This record gives sequence, structure tokens and C-alpha cells, in this order.
Amino acid sequence: MKKLLIASAAAGLLALPAGPALAQAASPYSWSANVGLFNNYLFRGVSQTDGDPAVQGGFDFGYAAGPVNLYAGTWASNVSWLSDSGAYTSSSLEWDFYGGVNGNFGKSDFGYDVGLIYYYYPGTKAPGTVSANTTELYGALSWKWLSAKYSYSLSDYFGVRDITNQKTDGTWYLDLKAKYDFEGAAKGFSVWGHYGITEVKGTYAAGRDPSYNDWNIGASYTVQSTVFKDTELGAYYSDTAKIDRAVYTTATGKDLAKGAFVIYVKKTF
Repeated sequence: MKKLLIASAAAGLLALPAGPALAQAASPYSWSANVGLFNNYLFRGVSQTDGDPAVQGGFDFGYAAGPVNLYAGTWASNVSWLSDSGAYTSSSLEWDFYGGVNGNFGKSDFGYDVGLIYYYYPGTKAPGTVSANTTELYGALSWKWLSAKYSYSLSDYFGVRDITNQKTDGTWYLDLKAKYDFEGAAKGFSVWGHYGITEVKGTYAAGRDPSYNDWNIGASYTVQSTVFKDTELGAYYSDTAKIDRAVYTTATGKDLAKGAFVIYVKKTF
């Protein structure tokens, strides 16, 4: 599940006395915002909305500190999985906060990204339920259109405990992705493929292991001009593998990790 955030900043202008015009230095600050509508919210291949639509949006703030970039942001989406499962008596929001540092190694095409993300689920937990709030540390390496990202949980993994009620901190997720952005006459089009591995820490009964793999393939187009500039239209197909289906099947028999098509429209400001 890729996640989006934004804050704002502005650089002031310095009044100059009469004389030769001086070029204004580029501001080291940057910001953006986004809002999107999705027919389904999938996070690591599992529906967070029971297959229903989601409205999502966020803010991102960046600061160019020499050869590295510092960033922070927030992102939110409606969800239903906590209330559907009975873990929370009321919960309909996922609200994420993150920050980190990224950049390139020298002038090469190799890049890196290191940061921390906190997944927050406001609401009322059912008695005896472990909080779904989760903190992950992540690190990523990239080369042109290839990337690998490793996320490591510093807390219980979204409220999961193993068969002995041991904590699930130490759970990890590996995200392998290839994304190609076209140039020239086809600029704005992108295609991608992803494969992910979730390894949940702990001991589990047969047929109840929450570890699994997920994958997806998709394409998108970002409008390059007109009033719809920076509007992205996309679609992808996602599915899971090496999974104990019972773990991700609701009490009504709905498999939240089954193959699904997702279509969306997203606007960046």
C-alpha cells in the first residue's frame, strides 16, 4: 500500500534598494497536496474497505539541505477493516504521519530513502483488543526505474499477536517494484509491476499464519496540460500468494485478500 502527505511553506522576498536587478535564489522549500478517489483501498494486497470505495488525500513538505532532501507529511483514508472484524467498536479512519531523508549517491542514478511512518487509527477498541496503531522504520534503494524498500515494525503489527500472545514487533515487509515513466510524445504514461513479501513475527496455528506475499501490475496517465493538469488516471490488478485465506476472510465469508482490480483518479496540487 503506497501512502501520500503535505504541508506548506513559502520564501519571502527581500526588498532591494535602487540598482541592478538581482536574480532571486531558488527556494529550498517545496510542498504539494493530493486528493484521490479509489474504487477499493488495498494495502499490501489486502482490502482495507471491504471492497468499497475510498477517498484519500495528504500533504507533503520538503526541504533541500545540500545534497540530501528532508521531507515530512501526512495522509489519510477511510477504512472499515477494524470495525468489520470487531477489533474496534468504532473506527473509520487511517491517518498516517511520516518523515525522512532521501537523495542520490553523488551524481549517479542510484538513490536512497530512509524514514519513519506511524499508522494511526482513531476509534474505540473492543475490550482486550491490541491497538492497531503501528510504527515502521523503512529504508529503500533505487536505480532509475527499479526500487527495493524494506519496512520493519517497531510495534505490534496492526494489532496482531501470535498464538502465545507475544508481540509482533520485528515484522517486516519487502517491496520490490519496477516503474517506467515514458518520455517524448508518450510523456505522462507510466507502467509498473510490484511484488511484496510480508513476514509476520511469531508462532501461529496451522491455517492461521498471517504471513503472505502480494503482487500487482498497472498503468496510469497524468494529464500534462489544461485545467486538468497533474490529474492522474490509473488502474491496476492486485492479488496475493502463499497465504492462509482464513486469516483474511471476514465473518461473512468475504476474502479481503483475493484478486481485485483497482481504478482511481488523483489530483496533485
